[in-house]
Amino acid sequence: MRKRILVIEDSTMMRRIIIKVLEEAGHEIVGEGRCGQDALGMYQELKPDLVTMDITMRGMDGITAAKEIMGFDSHARILILSNLNEDKYRDEAKKIGAIGLVNKHKTDLVLKLVEG
Repeated sequence: MRKRILVIEDSTMMRRIIIKVLEEAGHEIVGEGRCGQDALGMYQELKPDLVTMDITMRGMDGITAAKEIMGFDSHARILILSNLNEDKYRDEAKKIGAIGLVNKHKTDLVLKLVEG
């Protein structure tokens, strides 16, 4: 099923890769941002089916932004993507209500969680 996705990633190159993988799988990218603050405004405006969220970004980090989004929309679907130690952040991602945490480069797992 095609999903409307908001991609939040501070690295332009990584953002392009994520977008390409998602579009090639048939999903629609409704917006893209570089920081947690972008995510908050764009989420309310665009009302995506899902958000992919980087953890480490300047200003507001992805965990904080995800908490904020879940605070005003408990049904939000947020997938945390990171290159950081997955075990360290997995519990925190679950605690805030994210659908999961996946290494950005494991595109098969990213698609599985997006489409699940």
